[in-house]
Amino acid sequence: MPAASHSAPAGPTPTDGASGNSAFRLATARWPDVEAGPRRLLVVPLGSLEQHGPHLPLDTDARIAVAVATRACAGRAGRAGVWVAPPIAIGASGEHADFPGTISIGTEALTLVLVELGRHASLHWPAMLFVNGHGGNVPAINEALKLLRAEGRRCHAWHAGVRSAPPSSAETDVGWPDADAATAGRETDETGAETDIAGTGTAARDARPPFVVDAHAGRVETSIMLALAPHDVRLELAAPGETRALPAIMPELRARGTRHVSPNGVLGDPAGASAAEGEWLLAQLTASLDEKLTSLLSTTNDFDPADF
Repeated sequence: MPAASHSAPAGPTPTDGASGNSAFRLATARWPDVEAGPRRLLVVPLGSLEQHGPHLPLDTDARIAVAVATRACAGRAGRAGVWVAPPIAIGASGEHADFPGTISIGTEALTLVLVELGRHASLHWPAMLFVNGHGGNVPAINEALKLLRAEGRRCHAWHAGVRSAPPSSAETDVGWPDADAATAGRETDETGAETDIAGTGTAARDARPPFVVDAHAGRVETSIMLALAPHDVRLELAAPGETRALPAIMPELRARGTRHVSPNGVLGDPAGASAAEGEWLLAQLTASLDEKLTSLLSTTNDFDPADF
Protein backbone atom coordinates (compact mmCIF):
# COMPACT_ATOMS: atom_id res chain seq x y z
CA MET A 1 0.00 0.00 0.00
CA PRO A 2 1.52 3.36 -0.95
CA ALA A 3 2.31 5.74 1.84
CA ALA A 4 -0.22 8.42 2.49
CA SER A 5 0.67 11.78 1.06
CA HIS A 6 0.84 14.79 3.36
CA SER A 7 1.48 17.35 0.64
CA ALA A 8 -2.13 18.17 -0.23
CA PRO A 9 -2.97 21.76 0.68
CA ALA A 10 -5.45 22.29 3.47
CA GLY A 11 -8.48 24.49 3.15
CA PRO A 12 -11.96 24.62 1.75
CA THR A 13 -12.80 23.52 -1.75
CA PRO A 14 -13.90 26.24 -4.19
CA THR A 15 -17.37 25.74 -5.60
CA ASP A 16 -16.11 25.54 -9.16
CA GLY A 17 -12.84 23.76 -8.42
CA ALA A 18 -10.75 26.75 -9.48
CA SER A 19 -7.97 28.05 -7.31
CA GLY A 20 -8.31 31.49 -5.84
CA ASN A 21 -12.08 31.38 -5.70
CA SER A 22 -13.61 32.72 -2.50
CA ALA A 23 -16.92 30.83 -2.45
CA PHE A 24 -16.80 27.32 -1.04
CA ARG A 25 -18.81 24.12 -0.99
CA LEU A 26 -19.67 23.28 2.59
CA ALA A 27 -20.20 19.60 1.77
CA THR A 28 -16.57 18.99 0.81
CA ALA A 29 -14.97 21.07 3.57
CA ARG A 30 -13.55 19.77 6.84
CA TRP A 31 -14.69 21.31 10.09
CA PRO A 32 -11.30 22.88 10.91
CA ASP A 33 -11.46 24.60 7.50
CA VAL A 34 -14.83 26.07 8.37
CA GLU A 35 -13.71 27.16 11.82
CA ALA A 36 -10.54 28.77 10.53
CA GLY A 37 -11.98 30.40 7.45
CA PRO A 38 -14.10 33.54 7.29
CA ARG A 39 -17.83 32.96 7.78
CA ARG A 40 -20.14 35.72 6.64
CA LEU A 41 -23.04 34.05 4.83
CA LEU A 42 -24.40 30.53 4.40
CA VAL A 43 -26.22 30.03 1.09
CA VAL A 44 -28.75 27.18 1.02
CA PRO A 45 -30.30 26.18 -2.35
CA LEU A 46 -33.87 24.85 -2.26
CA GLY A 47 -35.52 22.77 -4.96
CA SER A 48 -38.04 19.99 -5.36
CA LEU A 49 -38.37 16.42 -6.53
CA GLU A 50 -41.40 16.59 -8.80
CA GLN A 51 -42.55 15.86 -12.30
CA HIS A 52 -41.32 18.23 -14.98
CA GLY A 53 -43.19 16.87 -17.95
CA PRO A 54 -42.14 13.74 -19.84
CA HIS A 55 -38.86 15.31 -20.98
CA LEU A 56 -37.16 16.91 -17.93
CA PRO A 57 -35.73 15.21 -14.81
CA LEU A 58 -37.55 15.27 -11.50
CA ASP A 59 -34.81 17.30 -9.80
CA THR A 60 -34.90 20.17 -12.30
CA ASP A 61 -35.70 22.85 -9.70
CA ALA A 62 -32.90 21.74 -7.37
CA ARG A 63 -30.37 21.67 -10.21
CA ILE A 64 -31.28 25.19 -11.28
CA ALA A 65 -31.08 26.52 -7.72
CA VAL A 66 -27.66 24.92 -7.17
CA ALA A 67 -26.33 26.16 -10.52
CA VAL A 68 -27.42 29.74 -9.95
CA ALA A 69 -26.15 29.77 -6.36
CA THR A 70 -22.79 28.34 -7.40
CA ARG A 71 -22.34 30.75 -10.31
CA ALA A 72 -23.32 33.79 -8.28
CA CYS A 73 -21.16 32.90 -5.28
CA ALA A 74 -18.14 31.93 -7.37
CA GLY A 75 -18.35 34.60 -10.04
CA ARG A 76 -17.05 37.70 -8.28
CA ALA A 77 -13.98 38.52 -6.23
CA GLY A 78 -14.61 39.52 -2.65
CA ARG A 79 -16.92 36.66 -1.74
CA ALA A 80 -14.72 35.46 1.12
CA GLY A 81 -16.78 33.90 3.85
CA VAL A 82 -19.64 32.79 1.58
CA TRP A 83 -20.32 29.07 1.85
CA VAL A 84 -22.73 27.08 -0.34
CA ALA A 85 -24.53 24.27 1.49
CA PRO A 86 -25.90 21.13 -0.16
CA PRO A 87 -29.42 21.68 -1.49
CA ILE A 88 -32.66 20.89 0.24
CA ALA A 89 -33.78 18.83 -2.73
CA ILE A 90 -37.27 17.79 -1.62
CA GLY A 91 -39.78 20.52 -0.96
CA ALA A 92 -43.49 21.24 -1.05
CA SER A 93 -44.93 19.81 -4.28
CA GLY A 94 -48.44 18.72 -3.39
CA GLU A 95 -49.85 20.09 -6.63
CA HIS A 96 -47.85 17.44 -8.53
CA ALA A 97 -48.66 14.53 -6.19
CA ASP A 98 -50.63 12.60 -8.81
CA PHE A 99 -47.51 12.04 -10.93
CA PRO A 100 -45.39 9.00 -9.96
CA GLY A 101 -41.89 10.04 -8.94
CA THR A 102 -42.96 13.24 -7.25
CA ILE A 103 -42.02 13.30 -3.56
CA SER A 104 -43.20 16.12 -1.31
CA ILE A 105 -42.87 16.81 2.40
CA GLY A 106 -45.48 19.58 2.33
CA THR A 107 -45.44 23.17 3.52
CA GLU A 108 -45.69 22.49 7.26
CA ALA A 109 -42.81 20.00 7.34
CA LEU A 110 -40.64 22.15 5.07
CA THR A 111 -41.25 25.15 7.33
CA LEU A 112 -40.02 23.18 10.33
CA VAL A 113 -36.95 22.00 8.42
CA LEU A 114 -36.04 25.55 7.40
CA VAL A 115 -36.56 26.91 10.90
CA GLU A 116 -34.35 24.27 12.52
CA LEU A 117 -31.74 24.71 9.81
CA GLY A 118 -31.73 28.46 10.38
CA ARG A 119 -31.41 28.08 14.12
CA HIS A 120 -28.44 25.78 13.87
CA ALA A 121 -26.75 27.73 11.08
CA SER A 122 -26.85 30.82 13.26
CA LEU A 123 -24.45 29.08 15.66
CA HIS A 124 -21.70 29.42 13.05
CA TRP A 125 -22.80 32.06 10.51
CA PRO A 126 -24.09 35.58 11.13
CA ALA A 127 -26.51 35.35 8.19
CA MET A 128 -28.17 32.81 5.90
CA LEU A 129 -29.72 33.07 2.44
CA PHE A 130 -32.20 30.62 0.94
CA VAL A 131 -31.86 30.39 -2.87
CA ASN A 132 -35.20 29.00 -3.98
CA GLY A 133 -35.87 27.29 -7.30
CA HIS A 134 -39.46 26.11 -6.72
CA GLY A 135 -42.57 28.25 -6.35
CA GLY A 136 -44.30 25.71 -4.13
CA ASN A 137 -41.67 26.36 -1.44
CA VAL A 138 -42.54 30.04 -1.10
CA PRO A 139 -45.18 29.74 1.67
CA ALA A 140 -42.83 27.62 3.81
CA ILE A 141 -39.94 30.01 3.27
CA ASN A 142 -42.08 33.01 4.18
CA GLU A 143 -43.27 31.39 7.40
CA ALA A 144 -39.76 30.22 8.35
CA LEU A 145 -38.28 33.67 7.76
CA LYS A 146 -41.00 35.27 9.85
CA LEU A 147 -40.20 33.05 12.83
CA LEU A 148 -36.42 33.15 12.47
CA ARG A 149 -36.40 36.92 12.22
CA ALA A 150 -38.66 37.19 15.27
CA GLU A 151 -35.94 35.23 17.11
CA GLY A 152 -33.36 37.80 16.04
CA ARG A 153 -31.67 35.74 13.32
CA ARG A 154 -30.53 37.26 10.02
CA CYS A 155 -32.22 35.10 7.42
CA HIS A 156 -33.07 36.07 3.85
CA ALA A 157 -34.48 34.55 0.66
CA TRP A 158 -34.07 34.96 -3.08
CA HIS A 159 -36.48 33.36 -5.53
CA ALA A 160 -35.54 32.37 -9.09
CA GLY A 161 -37.64 34.04 -11.73
CA VAL A 162 -37.27 35.20 -15.32
CA ARG A 163 -37.99 38.88 -15.78
CA SER A 164 -37.48 39.43 -19.51
CA ALA A 165 -37.16 37.64 -22.83
CA PRO A 166 -33.83 36.89 -24.54
CA PRO A 167 -32.61 39.60 -26.94
CA SER A 168 -33.50 37.47 -29.98
CA SER A 169 -37.14 37.35 -28.96
CA ALA A 170 -39.76 39.71 -30.28
CA GLU A 171 -41.19 40.03 -26.78
CA THR A 172 -39.58 41.87 -23.87
CA ASP A 173 -40.25 42.64 -20.23
CA VAL A 174 -42.20 39.45 -19.61
CA GLY A 175 -42.71 38.25 -16.03
CA TRP A 176 -42.85 34.58 -15.05
CA PRO A 177 -46.48 34.09 -14.04
CA ASP A 178 -46.08 31.88 -10.99
CA ALA A 179 -44.66 32.04 -7.53
CA ASP A 180 -41.15 31.23 -8.76
CA ALA A 181 -41.06 34.74 -10.18
CA ALA A 182 -43.53 36.67 -8.12
CA THR A 183 -40.70 37.68 -5.80
CA ALA A 184 -37.84 37.15 -8.26
CA GLY A 185 -34.56 38.50 -6.98
CA ARG A 186 -36.27 40.20 -4.04
CA GLU A 187 -36.14 39.61 -0.33
CA THR A 188 -39.11 37.74 1.07
CA ASP A 189 -40.44 40.04 3.77
CA GLU A 190 -44.03 39.00 4.21
CA THR A 191 -44.12 36.98 1.83
CA GLY A 192 -21.59 26.54 -32.13
CA ALA A 193 -24.71 24.99 -33.65
CA GLU A 194 -27.73 25.45 -31.52
CA THR A 195 -30.10 22.56 -31.02
CA ASP A 196 -33.71 23.27 -30.21
CA ILE A 197 -37.11 21.65 -30.33
CA ALA A 198 -37.94 23.25 -33.65
CA GLY A 199 -34.85 21.77 -35.27
CA THR A 200 -31.24 22.82 -35.82
CA GLY A 201 -29.42 25.54 -37.67
CA THR A 202 -30.31 29.11 -38.64
CA ALA A 203 -33.52 28.37 -40.50
CA ALA A 204 -34.91 26.42 -37.57
CA ARG A 205 -33.94 29.16 -35.11
CA ASP A 206 -35.65 31.77 -37.27
CA ALA A 207 -38.77 29.60 -37.27
CA ARG A 208 -38.94 29.31 -33.51
CA PRO A 209 -42.12 30.60 -31.89
CA PRO A 210 -42.01 33.90 -29.96
CA PHE A 211 -40.60 33.61 -26.48
CA VAL A 212 -43.27 33.31 -23.82
CA VAL A 213 -42.33 32.93 -20.17
CA ASP A 214 -44.25 29.88 -18.96
CA ALA A 215 -44.97 28.34 -15.60
CA HIS A 216 -43.63 24.79 -15.47
CA ALA A 217 -41.52 22.47 -17.66
CA GLY A 218 -42.02 24.73 -20.68
CA ARG A 219 -39.57 26.68 -22.75
CA VAL A 220 -37.85 28.46 -19.83
CA GLU A 221 -36.94 25.39 -17.80
CA THR A 222 -36.24 23.29 -20.88
CA SER A 223 -33.78 25.87 -22.19
CA ILE A 224 -32.04 26.12 -18.83
CA MET A 225 -31.72 22.35 -18.55
CA LEU A 226 -30.38 22.14 -22.11
CA ALA A 227 -27.64 24.50 -20.93
CA LEU A 228 -26.97 22.67 -17.66
CA ALA A 229 -27.49 19.00 -18.49
CA PRO A 230 -28.39 18.39 -22.16
CA HIS A 231 -27.98 14.62 -21.84
CA ASP A 232 -30.78 14.56 -19.25
CA VAL A 233 -33.28 16.33 -21.50
CA ARG A 234 -35.45 14.06 -23.69
CA LEU A 235 -36.37 16.49 -26.46
CA GLU A 236 -38.07 13.74 -28.47
CA LEU A 237 -40.65 13.52 -25.67
CA ALA A 238 -41.18 17.26 -25.24
CA ALA A 239 -44.71 18.41 -26.01
CA PRO A 240 -46.92 21.35 -25.11
CA GLY A 241 -49.18 21.05 -22.11
CA GLU A 242 -51.72 23.49 -20.75
CA THR A 243 -50.86 26.84 -22.32
CA ARG A 244 -53.49 29.08 -20.75
CA ALA A 245 -52.21 31.80 -18.46
CA LEU A 246 -51.68 30.69 -14.89
CA PRO A 247 -54.40 32.91 -13.35
CA ALA A 248 -56.97 31.23 -15.60
CA ILE A 249 -56.12 27.73 -14.39
CA MET A 250 -55.11 28.45 -10.79
CA PRO A 251 -58.50 27.53 -9.25
CA GLU A 252 -58.36 24.12 -10.95
CA LEU A 253 -54.72 23.62 -9.97
CA ARG A 254 -55.45 24.29 -6.33
CA ALA A 255 -58.61 22.20 -6.26
CA ARG A 256 -57.58 19.18 -8.31
CA GLY A 257 -53.85 19.33 -8.96
CA THR A 258 -51.64 19.72 -12.00
CA ARG A 259 -52.47 16.38 -13.63
CA HIS A 260 -56.14 17.29 -13.92
CA VAL A 261 -55.21 20.51 -15.74
CA SER A 262 -52.32 19.14 -17.80
CA PRO A 263 -52.12 15.34 -18.24
CA ASN A 264 -48.47 15.49 -19.33
CA GLY A 265 -47.50 17.84 -16.48
CA VAL A 266 -46.37 20.76 -18.64
CA LEU A 267 -47.73 24.25 -18.02
CA GLY A 268 -46.53 25.96 -21.16
CA ASP A 269 -44.83 24.85 -24.35
CA PRO A 270 -41.19 23.69 -24.62
CA ALA A 271 -41.08 24.48 -28.36
CA GLY A 272 -38.20 26.77 -29.25
CA ALA A 273 -36.06 25.89 -26.26
CA SER A 274 -32.30 25.92 -26.78
CA ALA A 275 -29.08 25.70 -24.80
CA ALA A 276 -28.05 29.18 -25.94
CA GLU A 277 -31.29 30.61 -24.65
CA GLY A 278 -30.76 28.68 -21.42
CA GLU A 279 -27.33 30.22 -20.92
CA TRP A 280 -28.83 33.68 -21.36
CA LEU A 281 -31.55 32.89 -18.83
CA LEU A 282 -28.99 31.53 -16.37
CA ALA A 283 -26.94 34.69 -16.77
CA GLN A 284 -29.97 36.81 -15.88
CA LEU A 285 -30.75 34.71 -12.81
CA THR A 286 -27.10 34.78 -11.73
CA ALA A 287 -26.92 38.55 -12.11
CA SER A 288 -30.03 38.97 -9.99
CA LEU A 289 -28.67 36.75 -7.22
CA ASP A 290 -25.28 38.45 -7.46
CA GLU A 291 -26.99 41.76 -6.77
CA LYS A 292 -28.70 40.27 -3.74
CA LEU A 293 -25.42 38.85 -2.41
CA THR A 294 -23.64 42.16 -2.85
CA SER A 295 -26.35 43.92 -0.87
CA LEU A 296 -26.29 41.39 1.96
CA LEU A 297 -22.50 41.26 2.24
CA SER A 298 -22.28 45.04 2.42
CA THR A 299 -23.91 44.82 5.86
CA THR A 300 -22.61 41.43 7.06
CA ASN A 301 -19.39 41.09 9.04
CA ASP A 302 -17.42 37.91 9.69
CA PHE A 303 -18.73 35.51 12.30
CA ASP A 304 -17.80 36.48 15.87
CA PRO A 305 -18.72 33.96 18.59
CA ALA A 306 -19.02 36.83 21.05
CA ASP A 307 -22.09 38.02 19.13
CA PHE A 308 -23.98 34.79 19.73
